[in-house]
Formats: sequence, C-alpha cells, structure tokens
Amino acid sequence: MTTTLITGANRSLGLETTRRLIEAGHTVYAGMRDTANGDEARALGAHVVQLDVTDQDSIDAAVASLPSLDVLVNNAGVLGTSFGVDDLDAAAMASVLDTNVTGIVRVTQAALPVLRASSAPVIVNVASGVGFARWLTTPGHDEFAVPSIPYAASKAAVIVLTVQYAKNLPSFRINASDPGYTATEFNGFGGHQTVTEGTDATVALATLVADGPTGELHDRNGRVAY
Repeated sequence: MTTTLITGANRSLGLETTRRLIEAGHTVYAGMRDTANGDEARALGAHVVQLDVTDQDSIDAAVASLPSLDVLVNNAGVLGTSFGVDDLDAAAMASVLDTNVTGIVRVTQAALPVLRASSAPVIVNVASGVGFARWLTTPGHDEFAVPSIPYAASKAAVIVLTVQYAKNLPSFRINASDPGYTATEFNGFGGHQTVTEGTDATVALATLVADGPTGELHDRNGRVAY
C-alpha cells in the first residue's frame, strides 16, 4: 500500500488530489493548518493531520505520526496580498516565499528520513505556469496577464528547487506540476479548468513508476520543456 502525505489538503486542488489518490489505492494523510476543516477529507477516507508549512513543530509532529511514507505532495500555497508594484513591499514578498518556497523545504527536509525508507520515494511540488518566464512573456497564455510579483517569483523558485532536489536525490522521483488556470478560491473560481483537470499532472506524477522521469515540470498534457 502506498502511503501519501498531501499538504494543504482541506480544499480545492489539495482536496481533489486527496480524492483521486485514495481512488488510486493510496493511503492518504491530508495535512492542513486547521483540522476542523477536514470533514470533506475525512469523508473521502483520508487521515487528517494538523500541518502548517510555516510551523516546524507542526511539521515534525505530522511526519512523526506517519507509519511510513512513499509519496509527498507539497501542495500548500498562498496567493499573497500584493498584485502589482504599488502594493508590494518586503513583508508581502517574504510572507509568500515563507509558505510557498521555504514551506516546501521545511516539509521535505522533515520527510526525507521516512521517504528514504521507501522502495520508490516520490515528491511532487505543485508549482504554476505563472512561475515559468516564457509563458509570462508570451501573449495568448493565461499567465501573460498576471502582474503579481511574489506569487510568480515563488512558483519560479519551486520549479528550480524541484530540479535541484532531483539532482541531489537521484533515487527519488521528484517533479513539479503545473495545475493550469483552474477554477478555485484562489482566483474567485474564474479559471477555465475543473479541479479534476487541474490535478491531472499532480496525480500522474504522484503515481509514477520507479523508473519514471525526475527533475521535470509537467502540466496535464505532459512535460513542459524548460
């Protein structure tokens, strides 16, 4: 049985990833800051665990509660409060980076000893096409119209840290997923994809075989060339 930990699993993409991986046969531990928000995950059959990616103590306690771990899905993220230049300051930048980038490092480092005991360890970092400079600068892409600096910069960092983790851990399968423009609370449900479509890449990467790709960025259509 594959044991999986998903951060930010109480709603939207995290909850749908939880549903689909349980359906695929995984035992899923659904991490969330407030377990009072875990009723939907529990109803799916997930084990709800308190996990705040900005709080090392909660991360350590969550990882210690796992019987084993084969797959880590670093899904938790925040949009932030800055959406241009005039509302941007260092605090707004630091807050987004702390959750979206440093949060992944906190959870991943805490989980490494348990993942190393797995015969086929997998890590999926949920990134975004907004972190891909080529799409930010290509008219016609959903990302082109996005002016936000902290969120885009954080997701660019997620893509790069994924590559570097994969280089350092060649026995792991470590990849980044781009959900695409999906209707979630993040965007006021304005995206043109369903949450199922938005989790296609994450689910595919979370169910890789042992000789699958690593160090790559994938969307629901497959690999995105850097």
